[in-house]
Amino acid sequence: MREQEIFHRLEARYPNAKPALNYENAFQLLVATILSAQCTDVRVNQVTASLFVHYPDARALAAADLEELSREIHSCGCYRVKAKNLIGTAKMLCQDYAGEVPPLMEALTRLPGVGRKTANVVLSNAFDIPGLAVDTHVFRVSHRLGLSDAKDPEGTESQLCALIPREKWGKAHHWLIYHGRQVCSARAPKCGDCLLADLCPFYKEQQNHR
Repeated sequence: MREQEIFHRLEARYPNAKPALNYENAFQLLVATILSAQCTDVRVNQVTASLFVHYPDARALAAADLEELSREIHSCGCYRVKAKNLIGTAKMLCQDYAGEVPPLMEALTRLPGVGRKTANVVLSNAFDIPGLAVDTHVFRVSHRLGLSDAKDPEGTESQLCALIPREKWGKAHHWLIYHGRQVCSARAPKCGDCLLADLCPFYKEQQNHR
């Protein structure tokens, strides 16, 4: 089956794929993932290196000054919205979950600034609960490879999960991200160097237009 062969090759090519965000616990991963929206992981890691010293847990973040926090995360972009969401999330964690990050999709997506993508990242990487987060890389690569034709991330997530064994959802997320960053970039994808070219509808279409 073409889809199974695609994932087999990706797994072989990226056996050690893992999150690019630096974190030590579920709280740090949640904060870092919220900050990563429309921002590079490299930049987020630069910001969180000092941020986690100032705000080591949900209680400390819940007590943060909005303007001060906004200044600290300014370089991550959308800083006012993110600062407001981070404080709101921290307060909800303290009020409803004793300051801990809940390992439940429904609970996580109730938090300010947390959608399915962020929740899946946290569930998969911090709690080892199967989840497949669909970011821009996963969306782009899966559509180019013909693994999904859904119009939105949630539909794409559903289609991908139907193709992949549940225990590999989290790993497949990282395979697709690595491939998107290293080979199947948004602009000027390296189709000539791609191990999936013979299985890729996007590559065949590009060839036909030459």
